Amino acid sequence: MANTLQSKKRIRSNERKAVVNKSRVSRIRTFVRKVEEAITAGDKKAAGEALQAAQPEIMRGVTKGVMHKKTASRKVSRLSLTINGLA
Repeated sequence: MANTLQSKKRIRSNERKAVVNKSRVSRIRTFVRKVEEAITAGDKKAAGEALQAAQPEIMRGVTKGVMHKKTASRKVSRLSLTINGLA
């Protein structure tokens, strides 16, 4: 249990930030899911457009601190590689 005023305040601010970060991560996952669904359907054009929409959202997650830079780069790279592999 927190004793000092600052530690109590830190708990409150962490809870507020956790809600915001959870929504950011959820938004990123939604964009990635749309890309993966287009890949599964085999629609290269739709998958490319979905990736174009997802890429800035993923990188925004990096700047906001909800995702590591290399994780985001790896995710974008693998998605684009999969899209390029579609016939």
